[in-house]
Amino acid sequence: MDAPHHNRRGGGTLSPFDRFATTTSDWASRAGFFVFCVALVVIWVPSILVLPSIDTWQLVINTATTIITFLLVALLQNTQRRSDAAVQQKLNAIADALSDLMGELSAEYPELQRHRSELADTVGLEKREGSNQK
Repeated sequence: MDAPHHNRRGGGTLSPFDRFATTTSDWASRAGFFVFCVALVVIWVPSILVLPSIDTWQLVINTATTIITFLLVALLQNTQRRSDAAVQQKLNAIADALSDLMGELSAEYPELQRHRSELADTVGLEKREGSNQK
């Protein structure tokens, strides 16, 4: 598995925010985070005895969970976006390789040229290949 500080999309390093988001995502996906969430609720429930009103008691848990949810959504969206981009890059490489193979074999199997053309149209190989050239 790639180190958290390495950019999975082919080189370079991740920004400090991306590294933080990756670390947080890794942490939030473990049982320890679930235990933390359960502990938060377990600590909150008896706090009704020390808080002045039920409204304040409810406000405490609503505020805490809203803040945690808000921050986690932003961080997890960052890691999901990078993961999606890495998967897309791998799929593009597979499509490119398949197209190249079909091109090589099309002399022996002419019907592969039609399939290669369909593949190119479906995944936009020509557009992508043209945009990658400098």
